[in-house]
Amino acid sequence: MKKLVVRWIIMVVAMVIAATIVGLIPGTRFRVDLTPTGVLSLFLGTAVLALVNATLGKLIKILTLPLTCLTLGLFSLVINAALFWAVGTLGLGFTVGGPLDAFLGSILVSACAAVLGVFVSDEKKDE
Repeated sequence: MKKLVVRWIIMVVAMVIAATIVGLIPGTRFRVDLTPTGVLSLFLGTAVLALVNATLGKLIKILTLPLTCLTLGLFSLVINAALFWAVGTLGLGFTVGGPLDAFLGSILVSACAAVLGVFVSDEKKDE
């Protein structure tokens, strides 16, 4: 349970980092609300995003497997961006302005979470 909470916090931090990086690009509209209620909403938004990716994302990736194979896996980036955009329109702590913002945001959130996830061990420690 503790590891799940740590990974959840890592995803929230990754969202803030990705929004900061994408926000440096002129014309993009990927924003994170950093007010106290906005941060709580961001935690809810990342949980919804994880739930959508774990359920609906897996189903869509299975259904579009031939297209994903045909594009050598690049279509899965489109699926991730579409799910990211869909959850971003709910207004749960982060907003995504358009498809390019969703594409950049989903790639950066994944990359930041992977880098930050290095610091969390996967093996079970004896206590």
